Amino acid sequence: MLRLRAIYPCSWRVFQFRTCSCKPLISQMIKCTDEEQVFDLIKKNKATFSEKQVECAFNILWQFQQQRTSFLKNVDCIRDYPHFLTLHNLATSQIEFMDDDTLVNVLYFIQQCAPEAHDLLVEALVIESWRRLERLKSTILLMSEELTSQQALAVMSAMEEMESRNSHLIKKIASILHKHLDDYKPFELLKITQTLTFLHFQSKELFVKLRELLLRYLKISVIPSEIAILVYALSILPSSNLCEVEISQIEAVLPQCDLNDLNGFATSVLRWIHYDRKYLDSTTGKQLKLLQKLDHYGLQRLRNSNSLNLLWKELKSLKGDWFTESLLEETVATLLRLMDEINSKNVAEIASFISRTNYLNTLLLDRIASVVVQQIEKIHPFEILGIILPFSALNYDPPQNDEFFRICIQHLNSHLTHSMNLYKENHPRNQYSCEETVLPQCPPLLSPFPTLLSPKGGLEPPMLVFLGFSLAALGYFPEDLLKAIFNIKFLSKMDSQLELLCSSLNRRVQFRLMELNRAVCLECPEYQIPWFHDRFCQQQYNKDIGSMNGAQKQIYKMLAEVLGGTNCVKASVLTPYYHRIDFECVLDKKKKPLPYGSHNITLGKLPEMHWESNTQITGSRLPPGAERIALQFLDSRAFCRNIPHLKGKSAMKKRHLEILGYHIIQIPHFEWNSMALSTKEARMDYLRERIFGEGKS
Repeated sequence: MLRLRAIYPCSWRVFQFRTCSCKPLISQMIKCTDEEQVFDLIKKNKATFSEKQVECAFNILWQFQQQRTSFLKNVDCIRDYPHFLTLHNLATSQIEFMDDDTLVNVLYFIQQCAPEAHDLLVEALVIESWRRLERLKSTILLMSEELTSQQALAVMSAMEEMESRNSHLIKKIASILHKHLDDYKPFELLKITQTLTFLHFQSKELFVKLRELLLRYLKISVIPSEIAILVYALSILPSSNLCEVEISQIEAVLPQCDLNDLNGFATSVLRWIHYDRKYLDSTTGKQLKLLQKLDHYGLQRLRNSNSLNLLWKELKSLKGDWFTESLLEETVATLLRLMDEINSKNVAEIASFISRTNYLNTLLLDRIASVVVQQIEKIHPFEILGIILPFSALNYDPPQNDEFFRICIQHLNSHLTHSMNLYKENHPRNQYSCEETVLPQCPPLLSPFPTLLSPKGGLEPPMLVFLGFSLAALGYFPEDLLKAIFNIKFLSKMDSQLELLCSSLNRRVQFRLMELNRAVCLECPEYQIPWFHDRFCQQQYNKDIGSMNGAQKQIYKMLAEVLGGTNCVKASVLTPYYHRIDFECVLDKKKKPLPYGSHNITLGKLPEMHWESNTQITGSRLPPGAERIALQFLDSRAFCRNIPHLKGKSAMKKRHLEILGYHIIQIPHFEWNSMALSTKEARMDYLRERIFGEGKS
C-alpha cells in the first residue's frame, strides 16, 4: 500500500465549515440525518461538487461514525455505499483546488472513515502536500501545543507510517496524547498503544494510565468486538495480564463472537501465554483453557457457515498463529463445501486469501480457474494478480492451464496499453538505464499484497512488477507486459514512486523487479532484456551474509567426508545472477569429485563470485564430461503447508540452476529429519546415493 512519508500542514486548526460559498449544498448536508442522505446528495450533485463540499461530506460522514457504538463494524457500511467511490473520485479531482486546511482535513477523514479504501486518494493527497510543503519535523515541534486530541493522534499515526525515530518529537506528541487520554474511545486507545509500541516509546506513567482506561472500558462493555479490541490493547502493554473476573467476562461473550473477534482474543491470549512462560506465571493454565474454548467456538462458527459471502466478511482479514494452527484445515473444508458460490465477484479475493495460507487444495484452485475461464468478461483486469497469486505461490497448474493463463494474459493485455500511456510523461528523475542500475537501498514485506492502482485508472508500476514476477514463477513470460516493464519511462515512474512506499514494501518491489529481471534473462534471452542488477545484488549480499543452520552444518561436514575433504565442496555459493546455493561440488566424467584447491571459502564469510558475473552457461569452465552439482537443503518454507509439494519460488530457482548447467540435488527437511535417517551412517549413505547413485559403501 502506498504510504505517507510525511504530512505536515501549514496549520492544524480545529475544523470548522466556511459556508461563505457553496452554501445551499453544504447546508443541506449539515441537515442530513444518516449516510444514505449524504450519498444521495453526492449522487445528484456530483457534476458541480467543489472541494469545500467534498470536505463537508467527509466531515458529516465522520460525525455519523463517531455516534455509532461499534466503530469497526460501521466503517464497513461507508465503503459499501455505491457512491463512496464517487466521493473518492471527486476528492481526487479536487485536490489541486483545496487549501492547506482542506487538504489535511480530507486526508484525516478518509483515513478514519475508510482505512482500507483510501490508497489512491492518500497517494494523491501526499503528493500534493509535498508540492506545497517543504517543512521538517521542526514545524510540528513549533506547533505541537496547538494540536487537538484527534490531530495529535493523526500526527502519531503519520509518524508510524514514516517509521520515525525522532525521540524528541515522539516524546512531545506522546505528552499531548497523555493529556487527552480520557477523551479517546477504545479503538483509539488501541491505535495509541500499537503506535507507541511500534515507535519504541517508553513511559511507565502513560502505560499505567492506558491500562487503567482500558480496564475501565472493559468492565462496562458488552459488545464482543469492543471487548476484543480492549483485550488486544491490554495484551500489548508491558507486564499486563487479566484476572479471573476479566477472563470470565470474555468467556461470557464468546457465543456472540464472529471469527474476527475470536481471532483477536486468541492473539491476545497467545501473547500472554508466551509472556507467562518466560516468567512462570500461574495464570497460564486458565489462559490455555480459554484458548481451548476459542478453538471450539471458531470451529463451530465455520461448520455452521452456509453462505460464502457472509463467511468471507469474517475470513478476509484473519491472520496469525491461532488461525493457522487451529482453524485453517476447517476453513479449507468450509470453502470446499461452499465452493459453488465462488463467482466473478469474489474469485479474486478468495484466490488471494488461499495464496496467503500456503495451503494447496487442488479442487479449490480448479474451481477458481474454471470460474475465470467461464466468466472472464465480468472480471476486472486489476483482479488478475489476485487470481494468479495462489497458482504462482503454490506452483500449481490447473487441468485447463493453457486456456486459463492465456485468457488471464489476454485480459490483462486489454488494459495494459491504457496503463502504459500514463507513463509517457517526462519524469524529473531517471536513475535506470539499460546498463547497470543502482536501485535505492531499503531494508521485508509483511503484508498481504497491496492494491496499487493509479488514480487515473491504470495499473501502478509496483503492481505490474508483481504481476510479471507471478507469471514468471509459473513459467509464463508475456512479451507485451515484459517490454512495458523493462522500459526507461516505466522504470523512471517506478523510481519516483518507491520513495512514497514504506521500507518493507519498497524493498519487496525492488527484489521482485530483480527476480523478474533474472528470470527473463535466463528463460527468455530472445527478448534481449539486459541484466542491470549486479550492483544492487552485491550491496544486498554485502549486508546479508547469512549463516548456516544446524542441519546445513551437519550436511557440510558429512559432504566433506563423502567427497574426500573440504576442498571438494563449497558452501554458500553465489551463482551468476545471484542465486545462493547451499553446497556445490564438481564430479568428473567418472563421477570422481574434483578439488577446488585453495579457493574454498571460510564458513560464515561472504561467498566469493568464483565465476565471472556475465557467464551464463558453466560447461565451458569444466573439464570435458565433468558435471557441476548444486545441493540444496529445503526447509519447511520451500513446501506447501499441508503436503510436501514444492512452492513456486523454489521450483523457479531449480529451473534457473538447471539453465546455468547444474545438476540439482534437493534435500527436503522431512527426509533429512526422518526416522530412516536417524543415524550418521544412514545420512552418509543417503548423500552417497543422491550424489553418486550408490548404496552403502
